[in-house]
Amino acid sequence: MFGLRGCPGVAGFGAVSKDLAEVLVAADTYSVSHEPVLLTAELYGTLALCLHDEERGVGGLLHLRFADASGRPTDATDNTLSCVLIVLDRFKSAVFGACARRDDVQARILAHASSAQGGTEPSASLVDLIKADLADGGVACGTQTLRRREGVQVHFEPFAGRVWISGLERVRADARRRRGL
Repeated sequence: MFGLRGCPGVAGFGAVSKDLAEVLVAADTYSVSHEPVLLTAELYGTLALCLHDEERGVGGLLHLRFADASGRPTDATDNTLSCVLIVLDRFKSAVFGACARRDDVQARILAHASSAQGGTEPSASLVDLIKADLADGGVACGTQTLRRREGVQVHFEPFAGRVWISGLERVRADARRRRGL
């Protein structure tokens, strides 16, 4: 089941992913797996597209920037949009493979907009482009924009389709506790 869990309820999911290898997906890259791993992306002026093919038990996370380091939206030029389409096509091919059926595929876009930078939203053209591209292939896509001063971390289990978020401050505190600091 493809479901989103918010920051307050993340504790219940720790046991599900505790023993999974974690793969950090950097901005402007993607990762796809059918293995029991945990894909994570730190969102700050970026978005994550999570795709899950329930029938094949495969999924992936595509992590894209929509704001520069200062929090201002990046220009949605023809070149930028065509590059996004190329990466999106490669990502979809990696998730879908040769499978023509798309009715078992679920998609969600999660975006972070910093409240400290005036709430810069992801470029409507970028989100609309991704949603329209997926819709052309018969895949419905939900979206959610998270408005927070500090970034968030998206956690995605591609083989099961589970996705949830946590605040970066909690992630950093958990890492320090595991290292015994």
